[in-house]
Amino acid sequence: MARLQNKIAIVTGGARGMGAATVRLFVAEGARVVIADVLDDDGSKLAAELGDRALFMHHDVTDEASWARVIEATQSNFGAIDILVNNAGVLLFRTLAETSKSDFEKVLAVNLVGTFLGVKLVGAQMVARKRGSIVNISSVDGMKAANGLGAYCSSKWGSRGLTKVAAMEYGHQGVRVNSVHPGGVDTAMGNPYGESREQVNKRYTMVPLQRVADPIEIARTSLFLASDDSSYLCGAEIAVDGGMLTGQYYVGFPGAPA
Repeated sequence: MARLQNKIAIVTGGARGMGAATVRLFVAEGARVVIADVLDDDGSKLAAELGDRALFMHHDVTDEASWARVIEATQSNFGAIDILVNNAGVLLFRTLAETSKSDFEKVLAVNLVGTFLGVKLVGAQMVARKRGSIVNISSVDGMKAANGLGAYCSSKWGSRGLTKVAAMEYGHQGVRVNSVHPGGVDTAMGNPYGESREQVNKRYTMVPLQRVADPIEIARTSLFLASDDSSYLCGAEIAVDGGMLTGQYYVGFPGAPA
């Protein structure tokens, strides 16, 4: 049975990577999906691949007017919105000393302000109907620190906190809000040099599962949170990280990988 039969979803950053995997999975599970992204070519190709159950909209998540256009197009083409996946994000590798104010603000604008606008504007549509599910894609770096990721960590910790507040304010009005915290994922953002999966996995020897994630593994968690299977989850945070947050191996101690 399709887990999202007759559901209407918006996925930001849906043109490639985790977003595209989420869009494909949602459509396969019966949803109609708006692919909201600034990547016009990738988004249009994905919508063409999926047919009339998908619609691409150019979307800047930092712009309220862009959100209004996406919401209107979703409602006029498909109907009332049941699901929002705030997946759009940017990554910046830079020390705090090397990070400019504009760099910091750009990361927060996309990763945090964009999520806030989705929660606020799409959330209002859901609250009016007393039902809906919002999934905010945060990161394991919203649950720990990482050198070189000052702006990114700040944005993802912020997204985590925003999710908790939204869960409290929306939960009693029939709208569930939860967050997903991926570890390393083999996407264009996480693997910018296009290395092979085997090469990337070599950098994850500290993770219990000893490998990077495939985008579909994150998408499946978003599917769970978007569906009625998670009907009693609100304000939850799910780390999909191969065990990264569990602990660090001490090389030479019993129980470590050979």
